[in-house]
Amino acid sequence: MDEPRLLNTRYQLLEQLGKGGMAVVYRARDLMLERSVAIKILREDYSRDQAFLDRFRQEAKAAANLSHPNIVTVHDFGLDKGQLFIVMEYVPGKDLKTLIKRRGRFSPDEAIPLLIQACAGIGYAHRAGLVHCDVKPQNMLVTPDMRLKVTDFGIARVLSTIRAEEQSEVVWGSPQYFAPEQATGAAPSPASDVYSLGVIMYEMLTGSLPFHATTAAELARLHLEAEPVPISELLPDISPALEQILAKILSKEPAQRYRTADQLGRVLLKFGDAKLSPALALTPEVAQTPPPSRASASTPESSAASTSDQEIDWVSVGLGLLALVAVLGLVPFWLWVYFVYNAPIR
Repeated sequence: MDEPRLLNTRYQLLEQLGKGGMAVVYRARDLMLERSVAIKILREDYSRDQAFLDRFRQEAKAAANLSHPNIVTVHDFGLDKGQLFIVMEYVPGKDLKTLIKRRGRFSPDEAIPLLIQACAGIGYAHRAGLVHCDVKPQNMLVTPDMRLKVTDFGIARVLSTIRAEEQSEVVWGSPQYFAPEQATGAAPSPASDVYSLGVIMYEMLTGSLPFHATTAAELARLHLEAEPVPISELLPDISPALEQILAKILSKEPAQRYRTADQLGRVLLKFGDAKLSPALALTPEVAQTPPPSRASASTPESSAASTSDQEIDWVSVGLGLLALVAVLGLVPFWLWVYFVYNAPIR
């Protein structure tokens, strides 16, 4: 851009941050609230499709209701001169894919704290009834102090309304990271997001994706039929427990995986070798933050998973038993009072 451009007389575009097949992302200035924001401007042909506009508005509203430290906040969306845009929280730092390319690979102690944060954000959305559909490291922003935030909730789902010939590239996730059921065109579930987190975990630990192919169709076949090289063959010193966790995440059948990102996050938290950094001190509490209300709240599957994962509160159970004993102990007293005042007349 030669001159800063103004969207809806409010957002001043300052510099381009990235560009993809469906949108361009800019760092911008919100002149009304005087703050930095990130703005994603979608391709013009998307903006001319009324079905897409309606679905985009619906998904943007749902994403805007997500309030979590590990999710990029959606501030606003609109249409300016025929171009659809969405305004988000500006997160300084790099996306996780860039960090993986730069570093080669992460040690378990470096990777797991970041994955736990991703699970916290995505798990929160699962409890709100939202599936990300396009979990990949490009959609995870990492700040200089190693805070991770997930972005682009609902974008892949809304793209299901575009032309059929483009769906294989942009709908239901990116071929390198999508789950086997997504490869068949089935609608994603929370377990699909978990599988994608497993692909990211494999890539972070080894520096390489579990499957490589030159076409989306071949990648889909590999996700459906092939098994990745066992991580212990690439990293002989990897913990067997961590290898078992990863194998479960990458199961071909959704029912064999961890059912939600919350469940996976708790498993990673309990993993003995994971040493949480101070920046993650609040993550366990954050993971239990109540989700926002939504008409299409969690599905029966995700509700069942959430209920089954709750730990028993033995303190509450003990107090309840004490209260029960106290109440039962008063029964003889009240019987005595009854017979005193209702003694039979002789």
